[in-house]
Amino acid sequence: MAQSTDAVARLNELTKGIDYVMLTTVRTDGTLHSCPMATQTADADGAIWFFSGNHSEKVEAIKTDQRVNLAYSDAASQRYVSVTGNCELVRDHVKAKELWNPAYKAWFPKGIEDPNLILLRVLILEAEYWDAAQGHMVKLTGFSPQG
Repeated sequence: MAQSTDAVARLNELTKGIDYVMLTTVRTDGTLHSCPMATQTADADGAIWFFSGNHSEKVEAIKTDQRVNLAYSDAASQRYVSVTGNCELVRDHVKAKELWNPAYKAWFPKGIEDPNLILLRVLILEAEYWDAAQGHMVKLTGFSPQG
């Protein structure tokens, strides 16, 4: 999926310094579930990666409905960003090693060897951000809604 490098760079600029993002998934009964995740930067392919426990509610939801939303918020600087995408469950030891942060050991005591560890790859379809001067959300162009 080709994404604009300008769009990815702008998204990373908008979310820089926001430590946590709320990941919202769709449960099997259609209700929504949100949980905080450690913020990661978007890669050049227009994907954002996260670590998760394989037996979590979010992973169960993603197995049946890949649609997710990422909501970033920094009230002090009036930065609010919403990202819509499709999430894939990925087992990739090389990618996990590349993304690993020692702080994750609190959730995955065995590190990247932890059998409960799975990666979430959110493929960005759309992104928008709050423009305080305009007083509304503005679409961040350059992402492909076709997925």
